[in-house]
Amino acid sequence: MSIAVRSTKTTWEGPLASGTGTFSDSSSGVLDSQTVTWAARTEAPGGKTSPEELAAAAHSSCYSMALSLTLGENKTPADRVSVEAAVTLDEVDGVPTVTTSALTVRAVVPGLDEAGFAKVVEDASALCPISRLFAGATITVDAALETT
Repeated sequence: MSIAVRSTKTTWEGPLASGTGTFSDSSSGVLDSQTVTWAARTEAPGGKTSPEELAAAAHSSCYSMALSLTLGENKTPADRVSVEAAVTLDEVDGVPTVTTSALTVRAVVPGLDEAGFAKVVEDASALCPISRLFAGATITVDAALETT
């Protein structure tokens, strides 16, 4: 049995270069009426989104949850965790391919040293379901503790 199933429908109108996709029927309703275009994907966003931006949102939010869980299991809960994901669309063998997701992690974790933090980050990297989904891509994590 699944833990959760979430969905969104995209309806595309027009050719790739000048067409527009519109999201509807998203599980939460939050994405409904948002638009996606090729130009937003490869040029300037112009108030529209892209699959890579959505993938970055998925990865950063998933990783922040995995890290928060592993920090709690380590009995060193964070005061704050910040995760930025930069997802790269590149050409590989003439085909657009998502090649990397670079995570930048910053956290305020009282009572945890750099070595302990590195171990928890490693555990979170193995735990995050979106990281596992991106297993064919290069995922990098630049993690650092911050002081308050």
